[in-house]
Amino acid sequence: MNYWPLLGIAIVVVGFALRFNPLLVVVGAAVATGLLAGLDFVAVVEALGAAFNGNRYISVTWIILPVIGLLERYGLQQRARGLIENVRGATMGKLLVTYLGFRQITAALGMKDIGGHPQAVRPLVAPMAEAAAVKTHGDLPDDDRDKVKAMAAATDNVGLFFGEDIFFAIASILLIQGVLESYGYELTPLELAVWAIPTAICAFLIHGGRILAFDRRLAKHPSRSEEDRA
Repeated sequence: MNYWPLLGIAIVVVGFALRFNPLLVVVGAAVATGLLAGLDFVAVVEALGAAFNGNRYISVTWIILPVIGLLERYGLQQRARGLIENVRGATMGKLLVTYLGFRQITAALGMKDIGGHPQAVRPLVAPMAEAAAVKTHGDLPDDDRDKVKAMAAATDNVGLFFGEDIFFAIASILLIQGVLESYGYELTPLELAVWAIPTAICAFLIHGGRILAFDRRLAKHPSRSEEDRA
């Protein structure tokens, strides 16, 4: 039995103990293991590429987060605020109601990952909503700014939750179908999706009303500049 490929384990242990770059350590251990097992270098690279391609949905998830972090570091939120400040007639209420509709429609079409808290709300929607609120109502106290951000996050949640059930090829619809079937109700996923449309419309109207009411309440609160003058 050939024990030489087990040296790859030793490379991982030593590399982590010496605090080398984990990615380089793992790749180096994989290449060493393949070569010691009798594979040529091209075959080892092909095996690594096949493994990456077969599990790329995991890798892409972790690649997106640092990309968004870099964008924020280089002024993505500031650009988003500046953009909404230059839009004439833009208010926090109009912005979030528009995003609510966008989120519901895209989720209903199966594109539920097009929005979300890390990739859309934090870097774009929340800063734009905050800038629109400041533009309309003046400088806001910190607690009101936090409420604006919370409303932006809630809008994403409501839009996704009540929009995705309209898309019949989604896990939640299949779960509902399975539960109803166990009680003797035979419904197809398409029938369930159609009956989710009235609920989604009600959710849009109710949460949209909450957003507009919150925007009106902000107008009644004194801004920080007014508090300082008092």
